[in-house]
Amino acid sequence: MPQVTVYSSPFCPYCFMAKKLLRSKDVPYQEIDVMMHPKRRKEMIQRANGRTSVPQIFIDDVHVGGYDDLSALNDDGKLDPLLQGAA
Repeated sequence: MPQVTVYSSPFCPYCFMAKKLLRSKDVPYQEIDVMMHPKRRKEMIQRANGRTSVPQIFIDDVHVGGYDDLSALNDDGKLDPLLQGAA
């Protein structure tokens, strides 16, 4: 299974929904709290091609985007293949 990384911050409702969606699919993920680790925010911005909002979600090195992007992939039936490594 690919490594999933979620850059997030506390009290972010979109972060909460993204993590809830991943948990509903039994997908383990690494969460990086960018408020607790400001240097990781810079990493996130670089990896996300300048996007500064959270969450920013990556499946391996594929930048999925935020919660809306993750949800749209799921609704279109494209999330499961990504999570199974068929990028």
